[in-house]
Amino acid sequence: MHSPIFVAIDTTDLDRAKAIATRVKPHVGGIKLGLEFFCANGPAGVQTMAHLGLPVFLDLKLHDIPNTVAKAIQALHLLEPAILTVHASGGQAMLEDAKAAAPTGTKVVAVTMLTSLDGDDLRATGVTGDPHEQVLRLTELARASGVDGIVCSGKEVAAAHAAWKEGFFVVPGVRPENVHSGDQKRVVTPRAALDSGASILVIGRPITQADDPDGAARAIEATL
Repeated sequence: MHSPIFVAIDTTDLDRAKAIATRVKPHVGGIKLGLEFFCANGPAGVQTMAHLGLPVFLDLKLHDIPNTVAKAIQALHLLEPAILTVHASGGQAMLEDAKAAAPTGTKVVAVTMLTSLDGDDLRATGVTGDPHEQVLRLTELARASGVDGIVCSGKEVAAAHAAWKEGFFVVPGVRPENVHSGDQKRVVTPRAALDSGASILVIGRPITQADDPDGAARAIEATL
């Protein structure tokens, strides 16, 4: 990959998704397609996007009983995504089965704690400890389960990287300086995330909702 940036293309409109990906292609390392895109366009839409020549990060955040997650991943084999997400809180057996079911070459990464959540949200769900502790707890679970890495915020990636030096770290919720954080609560700049140990950066609205997506991607890439 020539850039650590994966642009999050969160839209139901396949033509718009293709147009954005085509415009930013020279300045990103791949595209992230999530639930919004997948529910609207399905596997055929993912294949269409893959034909643009950028690695595809399929961000479905699978979370179910181990057998169901494994069979869902097997159903995605023809798509051969570069990266695929599952929830770390699904437990060790689910993570092990997810990795075993994934296509060769697909990195399975475990989502630790969504960047839209903070300590108050954790406590509301009955989880004790702060976000930092929760992320490190789930990082160790992911490492022990044999998946390739984790998804965590830039606030925790340095500690997670120190605990798992060979891991692969996906950092979403990344915002350039002076850009509104939106619904993200634990954000850092792209440069700070990369310096802290991020393997790839997931950046969406600062690029996709810019008046000039290509220019926005180029400007962010220049800070790296």
